[in-house]
Amino acid sequence: MKPLKEKISITIDSDLLEKLKDKAEKDDRSLSQFINLILRKYLKSLNDD
Repeated sequence: MKPLKEKISITIDSDLLEKLKDKAEKDDRSLSQFINLILRKYLKSLNDD
């Protein structure tokens, strides 16, 4: 069975990473969960146009 999640490696600006970490903590999510949520919402918004 194929895993539902895949590991990737990205390079991200330090200031952006700090903001994401802060927002994830305030949302009581891991950084990974928060980034997944943001990307899902963004992709959905593209399909809604």
